[in-house]
Amino acid sequence: MKHLLLVGGGQTHALVLRELARTRPAGVDVVLVTPTASLIYSGMLPGWMAGHYSLDQLLIPLAPLVRAAGARIAYGNVLTLDFSNRQVLSDAGEAFHFDILSIATGATMDVESISGAREYSLPLRPLERFVTGWQAILQRAARARGTFQLTVVGGGAGGAETALAAARRARSLASSVRVQLITGGVPILPGHGSHARALMHAALREHEVEVIEGTAVEISAEAIQLGDGRRVGTDATLLMTGAAAPAWPGAAGLAVDQRGFVAVNAHLQSISHPLVFAAGDVATLTHAPRPKSGVYAVRAAPTLAANLVAAANLTPMLSFAPQRRALYLLSTGGRQAIASWGRWAIVGRWVWRWKHRIDRHYIARLKSAD
Repeated sequence: MKHLLLVGGGQTHALVLRELARTRPAGVDVVLVTPTASLIYSGMLPGWMAGHYSLDQLLIPLAPLVRAAGARIAYGNVLTLDFSNRQVLSDAGEAFHFDILSIATGATMDVESISGAREYSLPLRPLERFVTGWQAILQRAARARGTFQLTVVGGGAGGAETALAAARRARSLASSVRVQLITGGVPILPGHGSHARALMHAALREHEVEVIEGTAVEISAEAIQLGDGRRVGTDATLLMTGAAAPAWPGAAGLAVDQRGFVAVNAHLQSISHPLVFAAGDVATLTHAPRPKSGVYAVRAAPTLAANLVAAANLTPMLSFAPQRRALYLLSTGGRQAIASWGRWAIVGRWVWRWKHRIDRHYIARLKSAD
């Protein structure tokens, strides 16, 4: 019996469990270690923030997926990885043995690069904390007697979507809410074409979101200091800056890239430890680096599932070849969205309906595990 340990209960491992339920490989004992009982689908988070969806519509319970795969589930965050004993230790005080280890925890948020970010901002991740924090911010905005200044730090797709969703929802509760987006000193939507950026700027103007091209260097309870000396007021700050790697894989001796993400080959296999696999935002494809995006995490899952079983059975593995360009469907606050693919982009209500159908189908597929 080979012991397969899945660390992380995000989209990648949810899809791996679904694949294992379909194939039910013999001679493989599977355990999932995750901090939460449900997965929050991040692709619909801006829609939830804007008020289009209930939280229940974003939640994917993990227990049915685990049960369908004939696996077991344990709750906790991994603290350390011990290769000498082939086990991981969790913050719940449990030790989990493995013959094959798969890491798909997702990335964390970088709260160290900006002074005060840890104390005075609400980072996107962990998602469970963000959901609770956003609801508390809405309550504060509704109670505010004067202007309530809401700030989003981070000019990527997530930051722009968040600013638009925040503007729509918060202003439905209090007309005195003002929203500003601090881009990080670069134009919004880096990595997207100029047309997509122009469409996003138009959406931000329509929703009266002030765009500030500057780099936040310090966050306090009442203000944000920018690198060029400007100081902007804030009552609540949402942090949507770049992804950061968890510390424990590199600390254990796994090969990582310059930013600390697990370095894997075309088989999604650690380049230093062949019995370790990683996929999604926690990993870097050394043969084909790609941006941190759920698009690639979802695409990698079938290959990861097949290779985990292949590693257990000592059979040939598959190679993962990520697409060169990914299609992004970006919410713009209301029931409109931008489709961005390379230099091509378009906006419309039909794009939002398209995204809605894709998201709902994806959720339904994972909820139908039993």
